[in-house]
Amino acid sequence: MFTGKQNGKWEPLSTEVVAETVNKLSAGLLKLGVGGKTMEVEQQDKIALISKNRPEWLMLDMACQQIGAILCPIYPTTNINELEFIFNDATVKHAFVSGHDIFEKVQSIHSRVPSLERIFSFDQQEGAGFWQEIFEGISADDLARVETIKATIRATDCATIIYTSGTTGTPKGVMLSHRNIVSNVINGKESFPFSDAPQAKSLSFLPLNHIFERMASYIFIYSGISIYFAQSMESIAEDLKEVRPNVFCTVPRLLEKVYEKIMSKGATLTGIKKKLFYWAVDLGNRYDSLKPGGPGYRIQLALANKLIFNKWRDALGNNVEYIITGGAACQVRLLRIFNAAQIPVYEGYGPTENSPVISVNCRYKGGMKFGTVGPVIQGQEVKLEADGEICVKGPSVMMGYYKRPDLTAEAIIDGWLHTGDIGVFEDGKYLKITDRKKELFKTSGGKYVAPQPIENKMKESPFVEQMMIVGAEEKFVGALIVPSMPNLQEWMRQKNIPFTTAQDAVHHPKVLQLYKDLIQSFNTFFNHVEQVKKFELIPEEWTIETGELTPTLKLKRKVIMEKFKPAIERIYQ
Repeated sequence: MFTGKQNGKWEPLSTEVVAETVNKLSAGLLKLGVGGKTMEVEQQDKIALISKNRPEWLMLDMACQQIGAILCPIYPTTNINELEFIFNDATVKHAFVSGHDIFEKVQSIHSRVPSLERIFSFDQQEGAGFWQEIFEGISADDLARVETIKATIRATDCATIIYTSGTTGTPKGVMLSHRNIVSNVINGKESFPFSDAPQAKSLSFLPLNHIFERMASYIFIYSGISIYFAQSMESIAEDLKEVRPNVFCTVPRLLEKVYEKIMSKGATLTGIKKKLFYWAVDLGNRYDSLKPGGPGYRIQLALANKLIFNKWRDALGNNVEYIITGGAACQVRLLRIFNAAQIPVYEGYGPTENSPVISVNCRYKGGMKFGTVGPVIQGQEVKLEADGEICVKGPSVMMGYYKRPDLTAEAIIDGWLHTGDIGVFEDGKYLKITDRKKELFKTSGGKYVAPQPIENKMKESPFVEQMMIVGAEEKFVGALIVPSMPNLQEWMRQKNIPFTTAQDAVHHPKVLQLYKDLIQSFNTFFNHVEQVKKFELIPEEWTIETGELTPTLKLKRKVIMEKFKPAIERIYQ
């Protein structure tokens, strides 16, 4: 059922072992005074979980759910102030952690969280309780008590509170009930559809704190698909080759990284090999899931798959039947080329507040259209407001924000969840996200600009690693651009321009001219008001650690605006 890597070896756990562990853990938690009472959300016991993905993560999750305790998963990268806020807001009773750093972090706020009784660790470490202590000496009577309590848990009870990363102000706790999550799991599985193939394997590396990966994990469990837990984000390439999964979930940023790696390898080829590589890439760029192309194109693509794309599939374990991506918009050219290479990537969409899936490109004929987030899954009703805002109604819509009836009333009106995303329906069935309502801005000329489509288009250039559009209340649109340093270095080498540091490179007149020309070429895709007039090159990449990205790798626009204020000021001088 679950397989984690310990001391360099994959250690499988059978369904029987997992079920036994979960039940013992539930019994142990009851003995600690956790759970066992169905009541209002405020009175339910809260358990914090801060850990990388591993079998224990989902075992603790299930153990809490069946005794009526609320799991509050928190990103390991959450800063100390937010951590203290979440622990106190949720009145966390016990915390479960993995790794020494996270333990230290939680330990440092312990004295300022009156409700926190104990900190347990999944790894044995000094100062923390070891999680297995909880279920030592569990008797048959203790296990019988678990069964009794399990029968009293209602579908409408709160199962989890997920604090959203708070790109705007303090984190908000999204309350999801058992029904919210289970309905999304069942409707998602049926709509997609997921296979019940025995021996199918998935690789889990997106943070389980994110409802997308967690809900997908429930679908895998429900479908009998084994879950292998990657050791870390850094080990994914190696884990893919060892596990050879049939399926995994990802975010566009990671697909971009895979693609960039392949393209930079392709650039080093010579002669006929290089010609063949770019011929295959060109075929891939023309691929369309709804229009298969003429016989000539199909024959060439089959040949490209035999000669070139087979190596791409090898890099992913050569077994991938489908990949699901979400969390942010995926570039259409990536969807075209991966699908052409027989690596099917399906883009889906939904906020945490909807447990999360609203729509997804599906595996049946006509179920996928590039550039959209697919058909709405069954069980969900979707309507578009006059301004294009996407609203959803159905069993997956959250209970509300914890202790924030004011915010709940703003988000849910007459049962409809207002997502804050703007969209349209293409061909009457495929939902397409055009922007975030909050991210739209007005220039000083009163014209609205949607940054995401401009950023996604320009990121198609191999020289653009990351980008953020600016220009609220200004005369024109500007951009902060993080160059793709390996590609820029290679270009400088070819032009005999010495490379010393990234800092120097971004100020070199010839490099600035390269980006000027590049922006000019992309501006032709946009109307006058959306065209980038001036830009600043930023020498260092934006990351979660340095604070510019959320844990799901979305831009924290406010943080970037603040951090690179001088650069933005130079654009508008």
